[in-house]
Amino acid sequence: MVAATPPLCDFGLQAPDFSLPGIDGKRYGLAEVRGDKGLLVMFICNHCPYVCAIVGRIERDVAELRGIGIGTIAIMANDTEAYPADSFDNMKRFAAENGFTFPYVIDETQTVARSYGAICTPDFYGFNAELALQYRGRLDASRTTLVPDARRDLFEAMRQVAETGAGPSEQQASMGCSIKWKVA
Repeated sequence: MVAATPPLCDFGLQAPDFSLPGIDGKRYGLAEVRGDKGLLVMFICNHCPYVCAIVGRIERDVAELRGIGIGTIAIMANDTEAYPADSFDNMKRFAAENGFTFPYVIDETQTVARSYGAICTPDFYGFNAELALQYRGRLDASRTTLVPDARRDLFEAMRQVAETGAGPSEQQASMGCSIKWKVA
């Protein structure tokens, strides 16, 4: 496990579009997943201890964000040859075990992860209704173990985005396992 910390928010950066296959057999792009008030794009994977520690909180926050007009998609971009725990079949299993109610897609070419500048899993990108970046930070203070009663940084930021179109000026970077890039 190599821990990585992404840079903070590049406010206003437009969300790169994509077309990726989901575990449900459908293809997804921005038009299919954006909400009326914004969009949360998450880079996650099945095996990362940082993701595994917070996956229940991710699902809780996504459900509540949906209620205020924020759409969500999770993208898995790891090299599945080198990390078979992140295979498409294992993505299906992981999503079922954790009750995902949002699209979980695979970025086999890693093109989308590169276009977003994804660094780690989890890596969260919060966009407003115009798909301009307003949040790039952590879910909460939890790392590989849950922090009880942690402030819900991502949820609070995205609620602010839904209400005002702008994210908070103070943001804490996410931390997680580095994206497992394919060898060129």
